[in-house]
Amino acid sequence: MSEIDLLQTDCSKCAALCCLVLAFDKGKDFAFSKNPCEPCRNLSHHACGIHDDLMAQGMSGCVAYDCLGAGNRVVQEVFDGRSWRDDARLTSMMMEAFSAMREVHKRIDLLRAAQMLPLAPQDEHARAGFLARLEDQRWEGQDLAEFDVGLGLEIDLYFHTIRDLWPAPPPADGKPVV
Repeated sequence: MSEIDLLQTDCSKCAALCCLVLAFDKGKDFAFSKNPCEPCRNLSHHACGIHDDLMAQGMSGCVAYDCLGAGNRVVQEVFDGRSWRDDARLTSMMMEAFSAMREVHKRIDLLRAAQMLPLAPQDEHARAGFLARLEDQRWEGQDLAEFDVGLGLEIDLYFHTIRDLWPAPPPADGKPVV
């Protein structure tokens, strides 16, 4: 893995992809609704116009959101620093790449967490191999487009084989299981 943690979000190296791609509904976490693939009305070029005041503006969902570094990685690695804001022809490609990179980074996060499980040697070997492939890959558009039906699916099947090792989630009612 590189010296920089791939899952570290750095909005200064992104192009506000979350403010474009993601959808949300008006409610306790968002002051208004936004459709997917529609720029947020608070977006000002590559930054949130109300970033310092998100909580007071009823946008706690934005404060809580973390793309796990997918946005900065897409802009810097896949598009060499170019942005949909500067070249509208990149918009759909960047949206697709961001969605796919989020899936890559979710798998990295899960594979890192799985290191804490009591894995059999062959499962640990597989986990480490998948993690290395994801972290060392220099992603391009085609690789990302094929991720969910290729390597992503392989990793999901691996997770299925070790599913019994994950701790059980707490009950929905919050009462301990006796």
